[in-house]
Amino acid sequence: MVRTPLTPEERLRGERLGALLRAARGERSMAAVAASAGISAETLRKIETGRAPTPAFFTVAALAGALGLSMDDILGRCAPERAAEPLIAWAGGRGAVRATPSKARRVAP
Repeated sequence: MVRTPLTPEERLRGERLGALLRAARGERSMAAVAASAGISAETLRKIETGRAPTPAFFTVAALAGALGLSMDDILGRCAPERAAEPLIAWAGGRGAVRATPSKARRVAP
């Protein structure tokens, strides 16, 4: 399996995530936080240093829980500016809403 090279934006997002997790860890040991999240200290080290810039969702969720962060905090601090990519959210039974930072429109169900 050939892995697609990461874009500069993906690398930057990984660096931001690593720095955020390192800051949130504070004085706690890497081993203690990793154990609390159910991952290896080596995995946490790779994420914090940017060597694993795209960790699995459930890994990030487990680390967020162990560090007292919300996924919204992580997204807000690590995601690039939301410019071009549309966001899709379900609006109950009325279909989906497709939105960019400047406009939103209803999408048929």
